Amino acid sequence: MPLPMPGSPAASWAVYRARLKAVFDGADPRVCAAFWLFGLINNVLYVIILSAALDLVGANVPKGVVLLCDVIPSFVTKLCAPYFIHKIPYNVRIWIFVALSASGMLIIALTPALQDSRTIAIKMCGVMLASLSSGGGELSFLGLTHYYGHFALAAWGSGTGGAGLVGAGAYALATNTLRISPRTSLLFFSFLPVIMLFSFYIVLPLGPLKAGSKKSHEYEAIDSDDQADEDAVVDHGREHEGLLSSSNHSVSGRSFSAAKEDGLTGALKSFTANLNRARGLFLPYMLPLLLVYVAEYTINQGVAPTLLFPLQKSPFTEYRSFYSTYAVIYQIGVFISRSSTPFVRIHHLYLPSFLQVANLVLLTLHAMFDFIPSYYVVCVVIFWEGLLGGLVYVSTFAEITDNVKKEDREFSLGATSVSDSGGICIAGFLSMGVEVGLCRWQVDHGRNYCKLT
Repeated sequence: MPLPMPGSPAASWAVYRARLKAVFDGADPRVCAAFWLFGLINNVLYVIILSAALDLVGANVPKGVVLLCDVIPSFVTKLCAPYFIHKIPYNVRIWIFVALSASGMLIIALTPALQDSRTIAIKMCGVMLASLSSGGGELSFLGLTHYYGHFALAAWGSGTGGAGLVGAGAYALATNTLRISPRTSLLFFSFLPVIMLFSFYIVLPLGPLKAGSKKSHEYEAIDSDDQADEDAVVDHGREHEGLLSSSNHSVSGRSFSAAKEDGLTGALKSFTANLNRARGLFLPYMLPLLLVYVAEYTINQGVAPTLLFPLQKSPFTEYRSFYSTYAVIYQIGVFISRSSTPFVRIHHLYLPSFLQVANLVLLTLHAMFDFIPSYYVVCVVIFWEGLLGGLVYVSTFAEITDNVKKEDREFSLGATSVSDSGGICIAGFLSMGVEVGLCRWQVDHGRNYCKLT
């Protein structure tokens, strides 16, 4: 067979295929599929709830209320759980996450479609249950990537981006295009968490977890056979305390430090060491991730509901369609950037974070002074917002995977995940005031579209 001529389309395609093969060399399809599904299902209900915010609480209640209920339990879980969740094996965690998220969605869907204070409070209880599951799932699956490598992390990031696209797109399609009621749509989506069980028990190869469990038993056996070796291991381990024991806990559910120390003393030392480790993660990783999430979720929940145009200058027949469409466009950007880890990496995390703050300023000024001439220009900015947010998310955890010592990595991945929820919490409080203030400003200046949603 003749070789393709240099510079020909066939030669260019051959070079592209060779480069693509090199990028994915060593990837296990089952690992990639499992972690993609983990990312998708763990985050999809969170996105669906935010996309349904207007339908859950109505036009007179700030959508930031839904955001706070959807993120505060997740934030508290990510803040506290890294210091004790290693005692719960991953297979038990999966069942807990599925039960919490399915129960929460059923509560939301089966509550009467009224918008009085009592029914809204019941719906928010369901939102909070789903949020607990999402927060625990994110820090657990990020920690689990420690056993499966870079491709697991890349697949997880892509899956979380896919969750945004699938969640926002499916809700907009169901309610805007197919005219399915929000209640029926949410009831259907409540069965999605079952896929998480399928991914863990059927798709994911469990060999790395079993190998980790075996190593942890060998570690204990060495300790019990030779007291001198035990002392040496403990002294060395105190330099890097936390993740080695966390990794072993995550697999076997056993505590090696507890075997050597009094229970309370050992737990306190482990907590203190992990707290110091988390403090070292703040400036390089946590802060830029926090900034980008404060900016983008203030846009999504506080500014976007006021980015409205006259219906005759838009493709819509009702004002509520602006909000759900912006959510879809944002999630497209997130999906693309969160899937880009094998191809694009940023190492300076603060630059895109500051660019995201600039997006917030631009769109807030437009909401006030109405200087962007077209709805489609706003869509471009929203898309750019999604690209920046997703890029910072995956690049942060990729940087941790590359730069943090192996024995500290599982804890670091889980602990850093608190930044996105912390940023969203701050944005939730900000957005309630921002949306109300911007809407009042618009009405006072002759634009009452925000009152018509």
